[in-house]
Amino acid sequence: MTPKIGITEANLKSSASRLSIVLSDEMTLYVKTRKFHWNIKGNSFMELHKLFETQYNELELIIDEVAERINKLGEKTIGTMEEFLAQTRLKETPNSYPLQKDMILELLNDNELLISEIRKDIDTCTDEYHDAGTADLLTGILQKHETMAWILRRYLN
Repeated sequence: MTPKIGITEANLKSSASRLSIVLSDEMTLYVKTRKFHWNIKGNSFMELHKLFETQYNELELIIDEVAERINKLGEKTIGTMEEFLAQTRLKETPNSYPLQKDMILELLNDNELLISEIRKDIDTCTDEYHDAGTADLLTGILQKHETMAWILRRYLN
């Protein structure tokens, strides 16, 4: 049943489609952050181990919010790694186990890319899809990524 919430059916589908890309990005970053959490070593091991855990827990909450928003818009939520990898804007790094500084830099770059892309997604949802609810959700997600990026950036200064 199509939701009757003041958004055209075409715009509901467009917002949900855009959110599927965001969901794919969040899942990719989640898996990468978790991988780094499992494989961190060296000085500051425990501090970074806990930092990465904090960040992947935050990403898990974001993932659930995005998935539920897709359902609220009347669409089904994708849920396989194949589907996520087909839509993500992030790059995977298989068989790569970087040093601490490179892990932090990779996560920082990914967060900053998502910040830039989500900023565009907010404008599209507002201006083209007239979907204030999705734009609002994305604004909150953008702010969370800004915080994650800020924390990561502080380790590199």
